[in-house]
Amino acid sequence: MADDRILDEDLLAGDTAEVEVRPDDRVDDERHDEENRLKPEYVREVHDALAAGDKGAVYDLVEPLHAADIADLIELLERSERAALARAITDLMTSDVIAELNDYVREDLMEALPAQAVATIAEQLDTDDAVQLIEDLDEADQRAVIAELEPETREAVASALAYPEETAGRLMSRDFVAVPEHMTVGDLIDYLREDGDLEHDFFEVFIIDERHHPVGTCALSWILTTPRSVRLTDVMKRDQTLIPVTMDQEEAALMFQKYALISAAVVDESGRLVGQMTVDDVVHIISEEAGEDALLMSGAGDGDINEPIREAYTARVRWLIANLGTAVVASSIIALFGAAIEQLVALAVLMPIVASIGGNAGTQTMAVAVRAIATNQLTRANTRRILWREFRVALLNGSTIAGLIGLAAGVLFTPLMGVVIALAMIINIAVAGLAGVLVPVIFERLDQDPAVASSVFVTMITDSMGFFAFLGLAVAAGLAPL
Repeated sequence: MADDRILDEDLLAGDTAEVEVRPDDRVDDERHDEENRLKPEYVREVHDALAAGDKGAVYDLVEPLHAADIADLIELLERSERAALARAITDLMTSDVIAELNDYVREDLMEALPAQAVATIAEQLDTDDAVQLIEDLDEADQRAVIAELEPETREAVASALAYPEETAGRLMSRDFVAVPEHMTVGDLIDYLREDGDLEHDFFEVFIIDERHHPVGTCALSWILTTPRSVRLTDVMKRDQTLIPVTMDQEEAALMFQKYALISAAVVDESGRLVGQMTVDDVVHIISEEAGEDALLMSGAGDGDINEPIREAYTARVRWLIANLGTAVVASSIIALFGAAIEQLVALAVLMPIVASIGGNAGTQTMAVAVRAIATNQLTRANTRRILWREFRVALLNGSTIAGLIGLAAGVLFTPLMGVVIALAMIINIAVAGLAGVLVPVIFERLDQDPAVASSVFVTMITDSMGFFAFLGLAVAAGLAPL
């Protein structure tokens, strides 16, 4: 003990001691660093070992990797090789590895493993992560895995699966710290020190009444800086943000953003505390939903490179077919003015410009509207104001672009052609501004995801209106016959 104190004092005084680094330690570190990069040569070594059925070699290659790198390695392998790798490194398939896996890869892997193995992995996870693991399985596999779980875990998982998907009930953690309101700060500190079954990572303690309803929260910093004799009811924060179990996960994430929450109590229909959501869950939701909306706007489905080919095909082809239908509408409008286009080549030259600029303007406005709906900034209360705002922005944009294209067309063709295309541009961009807001709003009012199909219809409207306005004005101005 005396030597330890001397060493500590030397370190505090700034003295340093040389630490001998053995050559074999350095080699191990370099090997670990190299393998962490998952270079093609390394992945090929694992592939060859699996093909040869040499489980020992596979284990030796994978064992030095970090859990996140093991997850990446599994995703880099062919689908047919993943289960064989998992069986070769059974004890390395920890909960940390499973948590890092892509959803599709994890689902395939869990289906390939026996129910007992999946249950063993689920037991290592927090309740919310275990639910996420099991909910991806089909119903028969779910029942088989749940039957293998410990009674306490089984009850928690079954309870969570009873709630609809993508709700707070599915996402919440049942590992939280709650104490009765009659306690003092000293009682609470003693309880936290003595109870060995408490959740290890928590930010605040929930205070509950005799009905198990949350009545306040105490941050750990308050507990540590308050005298032991003070009652919890005198120091706790009474103003809480409670999240119903049936609340959609996106709405819950918005509450975390709006009120700058670190954690929040989740309550059932009777107001009883049943779980908590934490900010790490919300970060995952926000990232997932943002990527999902961006992909849906393009009609690419989930857009995951691990998504099965059939599902990717089904998700994408239906919107391509819808796009084909909207393109036919635009083409039909062009056909109405076929004689005018034949008589004046300038119309065919300038026509795509009007539609293209209008489409881009509509996409800009639509992206703003979809994001505003997703973040609850665009609601029934302010739809008219937002619509009027975007219309004015569109008029300003249209006027600027119209001036530029009108001047160019007037110089290259005729002044009248410049006026016609300028007016058509203003009309189309103004319509694009309205459509970019109205189409997502209409989908949202119909309880449909506005990110899914808005782009198809906005594009149809801007193309059709662009062609109709330009060709119609050209005919009305006498530049070409109808």
